[in-house]
Amino acid sequence: MTNTAIIITVICVVYMFLNIVISLYVSKIQAKKDASDGKGFLVSYFMGGRSMGGFVLAMTIMATFISASTFMGGAGMANLRGLSWVYLAIIQVPTAFLLLALLGKKFAILGRKTNAVTVIDLLDARYESKAVSIISSVSLVLFSVAIMVAQYIGGAIIFETITGLPYITGLLIFGVSVLIYTAWGGFKAVVTTDVIQGSLMVAGVVLILWTVISQGGGVEAITARVGEINPYWNVPNPPAVQPPFLLSLWILVGIATIGLPQTAVRGMAFKDTKSMHRSMTYSTCMFAFIMLGINLAGVFSSVMVNPADLVTFDYTLPALALAAMPLILAALFIACILSVVMSTVSSLLIMASSSIVKDLYVKHIAKDKEIEVGSVREKSIKTISLVITAILGVIVILLTVNPPDLIVWVNLFAFGGLQCAFLFPIVFGLFWKKANAMGSIFSAVAGVGVFMLSQSFALGPITYFGFAVNPIVHSLIIGAIAFLIGNMFGKDSPQKALDIFFKE
Repeated sequence: MTNTAIIITVICVVYMFLNIVISLYVSKIQAKKDASDGKGFLVSYFMGGRSMGGFVLAMTIMATFISASTFMGGAGMANLRGLSWVYLAIIQVPTAFLLLALLGKKFAILGRKTNAVTVIDLLDARYESKAVSIISSVSLVLFSVAIMVAQYIGGAIIFETITGLPYITGLLIFGVSVLIYTAWGGFKAVVTTDVIQGSLMVAGVVLILWTVISQGGGVEAITARVGEINPYWNVPNPPAVQPPFLLSLWILVGIATIGLPQTAVRGMAFKDTKSMHRSMTYSTCMFAFIMLGINLAGVFSSVMVNPADLVTFDYTLPALALAAMPLILAALFIACILSVVMSTVSSLLIMASSSIVKDLYVKHIAKDKEIEVGSVREKSIKTISLVITAILGVIVILLTVNPPDLIVWVNLFAFGGLQCAFLFPIVFGLFWKKANAMGSIFSAVAGVGVFMLSQSFALGPITYFGFAVNPIVHSLIIGAIAFLIGNMFGKDSPQKALDIFFKE
C-alpha cells in the first residue's frame, strides 16, 4: 500500500467513525426527548419522532434516493453513453417535488391519524388485509436487500481502488461501520448522517467538476476531445440509446419513483406543512445540481480516464479523483462517494428492519395490538429490532461477496421491483375510494411477477422488435390492469378505513 493510499484510507475511516459518534449521540438525545413526550420506541426508532424540518427532510430524501448507482454506476454509464445518459438522469430532478406534492401532506396526516410507522402500516390501515400486509412486507425486504447489495458493492469498490486491499476487506470495513450506527441509532441516526452526507455530496460534485474542467483545459477543449473519443457523445439519441429505451427509463427513475417506500416514508416523518413546502424547493434545487453535475463529470471523464484501464465503468470517478486531484481533495471526494453509499444503505436497512419487526413480527406473529410505552414488552421489541437490523446487515454483506458488473442495473432492478409492488396500492389506495384489497394483491403479485420473469432473462433492458426497453413499462401496465381486475372481484374496503382516508 502506498503512502497516498494510507492517507486516504485513514481519512475515510476517520470520517466513518465520526458518522458513528455523531449519529449515535443525536439519536440518544432524540430518544430521551421522545420518551419525555410520551412517544414509544417504535415511533422513535423507526420514525425519528416525526420531527424533521424542511432542510433536514430535503437532505434525507436526496441522500436516500441518490446512491452509488448515481456517483459510480451512473457516472460510468455517462462516460460510455455521453449526453444521452445525462438526459436520462435529469428526469430524476423533480422526484422529491412530486413525492411531497402528491403524497407528502396526505401521508403526514394519515400517518398521525393511524399512528403509522411504516408505509405498510398505511396500506394495512387502508385495506385491512393480512395478505396485503405480508406481500408488501416481503417485497419490501427482498428488493431493499438488492439495492443494499448494489450500495455495498460501491463502498467495497472504493476501498479496493484507493488502498489496493482485497475487495472483501473493504466490504467488511465499510459494511460493519454502516451496520453499527444504523442498528444502534435507528431512524434519527440515519437522518443525522443523511444531513452530513448530503452536504458532502454537494461538495463532492463541486470538487469533481472543478477538477475535470480545470485539468482538461476548459469545457471547449474537453468537448472537442470527447467528440474524438465518442462521435455520438452529444447526439440526443445515439445508436446505442434509442428513444424507447430513454422513455422507459424515464418511467422507472421519474414518475414511478413516488411508489418507492424508502422515499415515501419520509413523507410521514416531517414536522409540519411549512417544513414540507420548504423541502420541496430545497430538494429540487439540490437534485438538479447533483444529477447534472455528476453525470457531466462522467461524460467529461473520458478525456482523462482510459476505459481500458478500468475493471468496469463503475470505477470511473474514483479513478479520475486519484489521477487528477491533489491528495487531500481526492480523499474528500472518496469520502463523498462513501457518504452517498452509506446514506442509502442505512435508510434501506432501517426500513427493511421496520418492515420485519413492525409489519411482520408485531402484527402477524406476536399479534400485539398496542405496546405500552415503557413496558417490558416495548423493551423486548427494542432488542428484537436491534438484532433484526444487525442480521439484515450481515446478510447483505454475505450476498455482496461476489459482485456483478455495473451496479446501476442491480439498483434499477430493485427500484423496478419496489415500484411494481407499491405504486398502484399506494396511489389508488390514497386517491380512489373504491380501491380494495383484492386489487392491491392482484397488482403487486402480477406486476412483480412479470417484472422478475422479464429480468430473469437479462439484468437490464430487454429487446422488443429491435428496440431495447426497460421491462418496468409492461410490468406497470400489467400491474394497473391486474389492480382493476382484482378490484372487480374484491370486497369494498371497511367503512372505518374509508372514513379515515377520505372523510374530511
